[in-house]
Amino acid sequence: MKLRLIACAALVLSLSACSSLTGGRFDLGTAISAGGDVVKAGTLDDKQMQSLGLQSAKQSDSTNQVAPAGSKYAARLQKITSKYTREDGLKLEFKAYLVQDVNAFALPNGSVRVYAGLMDKMNDDELLFVIGHEIGHVKLGHSKAKMQMAYGASALRKGVSSSNSMTGVVAASDLGGGFLEEVINSQFSQSEEEASDDYGLAFLKKHKLPALAASSALMKLAKISGGKHSFLSSHPDPEDRAKRIGGK
Repeated sequence: MKLRLIACAALVLSLSACSSLTGGRFDLGTAISAGGDVVKAGTLDDKQMQSLGLQSAKQSDSTNQVAPAGSKYAARLQKITSKYTREDGLKLEFKAYLVQDVNAFALPNGSVRVYAGLMDKMNDDELLFVIGHEIGHVKLGHSKAKMQMAYGASALRKGVSSSNSMTGVVAASDLGGGFLEEVINSQFSQSEEEASDDYGLAFLKKHKLPALAASSALMKLAKISGGKHSFLSSHPDPEDRAKRIGGK
């Protein structure tokens, strides 16, 4: 990972040199700074990850319609998650989005966001499996790795821009789909998805919830097409994941 990020930093500097030769607009100082940010992305500590998670949550909340306290989605989410505000050493904070995407995500700082489209498809136990799965991505380090990569990509974008208004990687890359888009819609590997499925199943069993909710949630997701999120990606197929976890 670190070698790849160092190579990216070198690429920034190479692009800078090429741009200078061709007369293109490129800020060398910004490029060098971005190169440092790319290398730094591979060594972000937990405190920095918490900060990036918090920034990402705030940015996401500002661009999505958060369900108000009196809405049925906010009330339902609060009811079913009230027992799980701390899980596996992670302090959790939940919000529902009044968005019809079938999606959910969790960030390293413990922010969990659940979309109305997903809530409409799932019963309470199935929804808790999905939430457990997303917590799994955080606790197993998958989300951290994706955030590091997104941070590095954002630094590259900062480096190849001549804008002087780049005051922060997250804020600067938001327009046009940047850091936040990459983090929320991260595609995980088969082993990562299976590990998070297992974490979600363990979450259900730990809290004495029906284990069958894991496979039934995945079977429901298998019938949904066209989604961007890893839950809806074709690799690995949710139906195969449902069959695998149903045998546990």
